Amino acid sequence: MKVEICKLSEVAPGESRKIELEGRAPIALFNVEGSLYCTDDTCTHGGASLTEDGYLLDETVECSWHGGTFDVRTGEPTGAPCTERLKTYKVEIENDTVYAVLE
Repeated sequence: MKVEICKLSEVAPGESRKIELEGRAPIALFNVEGSLYCTDDTCTHGGASLTEDGYLLDETVECSWHGGTFDVRTGEPTGAPCTERLKTYKVEIENDTVYAVLE
């Protein structure tokens, strides 16, 4: 299922955005130097919102609750205490509109 999530101009490089979708957990959109990546928004360790409670530095998002980190490109955990990967989603851009392909 392809879902419109925002306009490209609404998420600048180095920024992230929480996307609330009806009937499912929130997802996160990250802009890493002009490349967009989409993952689940909830930390797999402590349940914090990675966009509201986290910090994006290059391709790594850090959860502020316990300091765990993830690579937003792959969803893989890159720092303890996180051990479970984030689900990732394909991003498509058409004109100025950003879509996530959800499974």
